[in-house]
Amino acid sequence: MIDKKNYKELPDYNPFFDRIKKSFLCFRRYTPNIILLLVAFGVFIGLRKLPEASVVIYAPAAAVLVITAFSVRIAFEWERVPLLRFGKFTKTKGPGLFFIIPFVDLPLDYVDTRIIVTDFSAENVLTRDAVPVYVDAIIFWMVWDAAKAKLEVENYRQAVPLSAKTALRDIIGKTSLSRLLADRNEIGHGLQKYLDAKTNPWGITSLAVEIKEIIIPKELEEAMSREAQAEREKNARLILGSAEIDLAQKYASASEAYKGNYEALTLRSLNSLMDALKNKGSMILVPSDVPNLMNKAIAAALAKNKASENLSPEAGERIKT
Repeated sequence: MIDKKNYKELPDYNPFFDRIKKSFLCFRRYTPNIILLLVAFGVFIGLRKLPEASVVIYAPAAAVLVITAFSVRIAFEWERVPLLRFGKFTKTKGPGLFFIIPFVDLPLDYVDTRIIVTDFSAENVLTRDAVPVYVDAIIFWMVWDAAKAKLEVENYRQAVPLSAKTALRDIIGKTSLSRLLADRNEIGHGLQKYLDAKTNPWGITSLAVEIKEIIIPKELEEAMSREAQAEREKNARLILGSAEIDLAQKYASASEAYKGNYEALTLRSLNSLMDALKNKGSMILVPSDVPNLMNKAIAAALAKNKASENLSPEAGERIKT
């Protein structure tokens, strides 16, 4: 079993203050209505101190202010308002200032048409190879038709993440764990197409689906880690074996070069001994005849070098002169 609490992410912002900010912004849309109602209320209070002739003029004006206060509406740039008249959809209003007929027109809602990001997850879902996983994903979606979003589905803000969660569980059940871990982008793209086909009749489009995290049981995670370690060790041994083969071929070529050349082989052995002393920085005991062998090898090498110089053309010219 996977404990979701161990993987709970901390929010990047305080949702409480964010809700307060949104509420204050929505309250500002009713500023003209409040001002008109306050003016009408002041006019009605002042009617008591006015003569009867003035009341006939100011009373209808105050009534007009009240009706206007209930008629005027403001929609922000990113908002659309579906309007019902006697229970039947007429048109979509917004953005900006618009008017309604009080007690006749009914604004359904102020629909946000901006891109919305929704987090959803699928817990303890079995993959195609029967592995329980926890998948956390996000969906980017937006409303392109406010009327359909309000008329075709009861609560579109709840329907979209629930549909995404159902589709994600269905895709996980048809996908193996290895493909789920390797092809996140492809799976997200397929999920986006599935959701887009489902939500388009609601006036909603799914822009993208991204898989944030895939969590597998700890036991399986340890087994996969051991498998990956064994695979890396296998590759290391194969590389080492290939290096040994190349080295053996080099040694075979070197043995052919040293064959029949005792002096060169002796000097090579002494050179290896010197390298060992330099690298290790320690004392190495060698047989007592090694210096003699070294002297013999050096003398033989010098003799061969001198003989080769005597046989060269320049040496022959020197002999003639």
